[in-house]
Amino acid sequence: MAINIYSAKELPLFEASGRVSYDTHMLLRDYIKPGVSTYELNQIAQGYIEKSGGKCAFLGYHGFPGCLCTSVNDHVVHGIPSKDQVLADGDIISIDLGVNLKGYFSDTAWTWPVGTISPEARKLIEVTQKSLYLGIKEAIPGNKIGAIGEAIQKYVEANGYSVVRALVGHGVGKNLHEDPPIPNYGRRKDGPKIKAGMMVAIEPMINQGTYKVVTDSRDKWTVRTLDGKLSAHFEHTVAITSDGPILMTLPKGSEVNVIKMQHAAMTKERN
Repeated sequence: MAINIYSAKELPLFEASGRVSYDTHMLLRDYIKPGVSTYELNQIAQGYIEKSGGKCAFLGYHGFPGCLCTSVNDHVVHGIPSKDQVLADGDIISIDLGVNLKGYFSDTAWTWPVGTISPEARKLIEVTQKSLYLGIKEAIPGNKIGAIGEAIQKYVEANGYSVVRALVGHGVGKNLHEDPPIPNYGRRKDGPKIKAGMMVAIEPMINQGTYKVVTDSRDKWTVRTLDGKLSAHFEHTVAITSDGPILMTLPKGSEVNVIKMQHAAMTKERN
């Protein structure tokens, strides 16, 4: 396993890439409503990323046909944007996107409500998002990668949900996917040691029911929950430093405000 180490001088380059990723999500937030197709969201995102000087990291990656992964309800990840997939009131949608800006990659995912969602869907989103931040807190030099997964798994399972095993987080840097794999489950004593200079994408994928998933036999991309229950997904690109983890895909100092914003989006009644 070859884990890349990045210098402090490169952090601004990752931050610039991450800011385009974040701003793309914030732009999409205003378009996520009943009646909008996932194809429309994809076109909005691609236009903004390219206007910002970046490239859609997912587009063409192993043949993937979209700029975004748009995963609705029981879709876990890798949903393909489509004109035929139109959002309806009560849906939830996970949007995963990556940006390549001047050779530096960022990768981030958010799950959003569509209109007014059920209390059960709201709780799933809240628990998934909080589990991400609990995992990020463990991303410090001296810990092992397993500490991230243990923190996520314990919190998620204590709330009655399950952690997807078939898909994991990963290193990120000058490539979209790098070593090491970062499971959202496990034991803190397992895995390689976390070191300053690592750049990682931590991304809990959390299911209402079983952790088991299946890949759609038609499009060969969309991963669904085996039992048809809801799934949520959050992800940030995180720089490991001697002073602790720094989120590349959030503006500095905005974590609390972003969580409040997400909660407001889920509880706001929309006409």
